[in-house]
Amino acid sequence: MTDVCSSCGLAVAGGVEGCQRLFESIGLREYEDMRLARYHRIVVDVYAMQHPDRYGRSTKSFAAHLTGLCAWLEDESNAMLTNAAVQRWLNGPSPITKPTLPPTYGALTIRELVDTDDPVRYRELLLRWARSTWDAYASLHATARAWIATSGAHITR
Repeated sequence: MTDVCSSCGLAVAGGVEGCQRLFESIGLREYEDMRLARYHRIVVDVYAMQHPDRYGRSTKSFAAHLTGLCAWLEDESNAMLTNAAVQRWLNGPSPITKPTLPPTYGALTIRELVDTDDPVRYRELLLRWARSTWDAYASLHATARAWIATSGAHITR
């Protein structure tokens, strides 16, 4: 019997908890395979944006994951520096208010990453999943870019 994750819509045994177990298994695979480890941060950001009820409860967490997704898709070579700047900016009292979430979080899910160990293919599938999720948050693109700019980081698109 297959359930559905109430957050991302993935058909998986156990619903939201089954989806969480899948996410954790992918994290373990990234830990064990250094060719995939470089993508761990963006996998976390994409998954978090598809599960904001669990990983974006606080405004700071939400902002960190949204800006992380933006940085990776729009300026991958500087994403780590951008993430560090955003984390410094968010340290202390929250300078922002959590925006309204979109009605859905993207058509693709973490299932995209399950059946590949090839790092080139893994990156391609991750990019598709990340882009699908980012597109679902179209109403917050300007917000993410503004938060990044306020943090002192710059995206060079």
